[in-house]
Amino acid sequence: MVKLIGWNLREEVKARPPTNECPTPHHHLIMNIIVWNSKSVLKPNFQKHVRELTQNHDPVVFVVMETHLDGERAKEIYKLPFDGAIHTATIGYVGGLWVLWNLDKVEVTQMANTKLEIHVFVKVHSSDFSWIFSAVYASPRLEERTILWNNLATVAKYHNLPWVIARDFNEPLNTNDKFGGRVTTVKRSLLFKECLDKCNMIDLGFSGPRFTWTNRREVDALIQERIDRFFVNPKWFSLFPEAKVTHLTLCHSNHCHVLLETQPRPSTFIKRPFKFQNFLGVRSVLSQCGSKCLEKFCPVTNDH
Repeated sequence: MVKLIGWNLREEVKARPPTNECPTPHHHLIMNIIVWNSKSVLKPNFQKHVRELTQNHDPVVFVVMETHLDGERAKEIYKLPFDGAIHTATIGYVGGLWVLWNLDKVEVTQMANTKLEIHVFVKVHSSDFSWIFSAVYASPRLEERTILWNNLATVAKYHNLPWVIARDFNEPLNTNDKFGGRVTTVKRSLLFKECLDKCNMIDLGFSGPRFTWTNRREVDALIQERIDRFFVNPKWFSLFPEAKVTHLTLCHSNHCHVLLETQPRPSTFIKRPFKFQNFLGVRSVLSQCGSKCLEKFCPVTNDH
């Protein structure tokens, strides 16, 4: 059993970088972020694929999860097209989390991290804009997951900066986020929702395929879930009201890449963000077999 140690952000937040506490909307800032659960960076063509994603989407921050590399082997990170990096240790041969960036675009200062989460301050060079970015990988184990929820609540308690949380929560939020397999556990989903409410988080919706992970089985054993996500707090959303999340094509992993754009490319879809207390209801705990089958064979764009 892996023991994760929680931390207190009081001192880290007191020493946070200077920032404009009342920033104005930054419509001119382009800050794309990509997160990807790669299921090992040793796969063939991994580096080539990261370079292609970087060329196509020009991210200021790129997050790689489940790298499966630790210690000296983590030097593979320096072969990627980024000159700034923070990485966590693996848990045996499992896990590994990288946050990558380019020094000419942003200044990143580490705030705190565990083996399953990295929290940083991000300062954009071309403006006075600073924000907090949290990359997390939620453990399937309830004990470790509870520590993560508490840690996120601690971040929310001790800062009031714009904030983005990204990545693999390993937990569908409601039954619409899952096809196949066991019914979503209501208790676990409610703990997840309570954490988001404490952090005052908004889901930006998404464009592209409904699900971000698949077990790649035949239809009778197929399981698909939306577990890779971006959340932002109201202060961040007020600065980038046109921000958009896109589920990119599934490639080189059973998780798709997820892209956050502050200035999205022109789209015919209209996205309306929502708060979770207005979204979850009785229907979130009911299984609709017929609608799930339709969603499986007819992927849709879900913009809120």
